[in-house]
Amino acid sequence: MAVKYTVAMKRVIAIANQKGGVGKTTTAVNLAASLAATKRRVLLIDLDPQGNATMGSGINKSQLERSSCDVLLEEIELSAALVAVEPGGFSLLPANQDLTAAEVRLLTMPSGRETKLRAALAPVRDAFDVILIDCPPALNMLTVNSLVAADSVLIPMQCEYYALEGLSALLGTVEQIRAAVNPRLEIEGILRTMFDPRNNLANEVSAQLITHFGDKVFRTIIPRNIRLAEAPSFGRPVLFHDKESRGALSYLALAGEMIRREEEDEERAASAAASAAAAAAAGSLAGATSDPGMSAVNAGSSAPVETETPQAIGTATAEPTSDIGHTPQGPSSAVDERKARSLPD
Repeated sequence: MAVKYTVAMKRVIAIANQKGGVGKTTTAVNLAASLAATKRRVLLIDLDPQGNATMGSGINKSQLERSSCDVLLEEIELSAALVAVEPGGFSLLPANQDLTAAEVRLLTMPSGRETKLRAALAPVRDAFDVILIDCPPALNMLTVNSLVAADSVLIPMQCEYYALEGLSALLGTVEQIRAAVNPRLEIEGILRTMFDPRNNLANEVSAQLITHFGDKVFRTIIPRNIRLAEAPSFGRPVLFHDKESRGALSYLALAGEMIRREEEDEERAASAAASAAAAAAAGSLAGATSDPGMSAVNAGSSAPVETETPQAIGTATAEPTSDIGHTPQGPSSAVDERKARSLPD
């Protein structure tokens, strides 16, 4: 029976932080499995020469015939190097130490070296709903390729002082890449990992993150969890190691939060489009009514017509005959005066 997939997110998300040990690979593997559990087609790209995401997915990195190294050097198509992860339900582009050699060769290329991954992803983007990229713990050419190919960056970090320093450097790199080659690149969110609420410093750093970044900080917090830490040694995501553990539930919650954010963004975009369409329609109507020809017709039809009312006519004809019927109170002429003198006493 074919799997029925849900509405596509259609995003490429780079999971990056140049500081090591903050939970990038753990987040990449377990978020991929959690999103796949929501019936989404997920691709995980391991772009770290350490190959930890490959091993954590149950693939032996020392026995790879094809890897992300071959894809970046354009020796094979990306689709030919993909491996199905079971259990997990997602596809993986594996990596091993050969990726270091690929980075060296990329640095010697005169042009186009930062767009190799984006070009390799172009033919398969529509085949997946979500593409996650596990970046190396450095701001090198591999990380730059990831950020150029991505739509957004998810930043896992521990709530510690040094992690804040690393965050500032990464945000600066994101701004440079946005200005130079990838203007659509945005921050997907900041994920607090290995969080211990009993630690006062962790609580203080968490509060600072929320103050400075607001809604960009995911509400989901990944706690310290032994099941989460031991799952890679079994070569499977924590969801298939202990689905009732706090770590598994936290990554499921993170997947749900990302999906809700995506739906809210789509609703806002649809509402904005509807408002723009209504404003355009109103503008067109206003333009039609302000047309010179229409204005003349409207002006002619609405101009007041001067008519003589009966009151005005009566007033106009009464003025010349205002003395008719007037009875004088005394002699008003010489004739009347003489008649008055000729009468006997």
